[in-house]
Amino acid sequence: MPVFMPETIGDREKSVNAGDEPTVIQRKESSLLQMVTALALLLGPLHLVVALIFMACFLPNYLAFSIFVLLLFFTVLPINDESKLGRTLAWYICYHCCAYFPVTLHVEDIKAFESKRAYVFGYEPHSVFPIGVVSLVDFTEFMHLPKIKLLASSAIFYTPFLRHIWTWLGITPATKRNFTSLLEAGHSCIVVPGGVQEACLMKHGSEIVFVKARKGFIRIAIQTGRPLVPVFCFGQTDVFKWWQPSGKLYRRLCRVIKFTPIIFWGTFGSPLPYRRPMHVVVGRPIKLKRNPQPTMEEVNEVHSQFVAALEELFAKHKARVGHADRQLTVL
Repeated sequence: MPVFMPETIGDREKSVNAGDEPTVIQRKESSLLQMVTALALLLGPLHLVVALIFMACFLPNYLAFSIFVLLLFFTVLPINDESKLGRTLAWYICYHCCAYFPVTLHVEDIKAFESKRAYVFGYEPHSVFPIGVVSLVDFTEFMHLPKIKLLASSAIFYTPFLRHIWTWLGITPATKRNFTSLLEAGHSCIVVPGGVQEACLMKHGSEIVFVKARKGFIRIAIQTGRPLVPVFCFGQTDVFKWWQPSGKLYRRLCRVIKFTPIIFWGTFGSPLPYRRPMHVVVGRPIKLKRNPQPTMEEVNEVHSQFVAALEELFAKHKARVGHADRQLTVL
């Protein structure tokens, strides 16, 4: 039997074990008001934009025009990602969002991670929102990696209000140039390989990851020599209910606009997510030798290793975190 030695580090509860069990880290619970406020800051801007556009359709022309001018202003307003206010809001969001569900981080081998090294985290699934990823960003301080960036669809950065909040959270456009330059500068990067396409394929009661055709992040990891880390979030699929159209035309539209138009709801039919536990499991790093010009065969080999590691991570931990009956489909 593994022996667990609970530790309290500041406001985090950490379980360190002497066996082969993962290190488990969880934020202490906050007040309901603080947690709901944090979620409103994280997800509210998107709903605000939709509500303003909807209202503009029924208002007199001069008021509708004023709303569109306001939205345009916040779309082009420069963002200072080092803003003290912004960083304070980001810390508040990460701190209290993790406590709401709660989000628990499970790290298979925390000693394998070096604070001065950059990593590529392949996070799955996307779900409606990959909200469990807040447990990995540097503001949460769960992983002790000081420089972490989350790569996301460029559509976010054309969305008023949302672009400010998510930039302060350390989210940045998912472009090849951006990805590579961040890794070279020593930043760890979190990518959600399935992205928009995966969100289009969601099914209630099951876990679907769209990774078989996603090899760009693998190539960049090899080119920069950064270790590749599989990550799976259990329970994230269940924090929202949703409805979306089906068919190829809808999936093509999503790829074009780099966004997934979807109707979703949570507690009492509101945008507030259901308060259901999420468990983010971080696998062991897959070490890679730096190769600026990898062959397709080399990329395929590492990609196969990543997919196998992700499947193993899911199978190994699903019963332990309360999802024994959940099946994983890899597309």
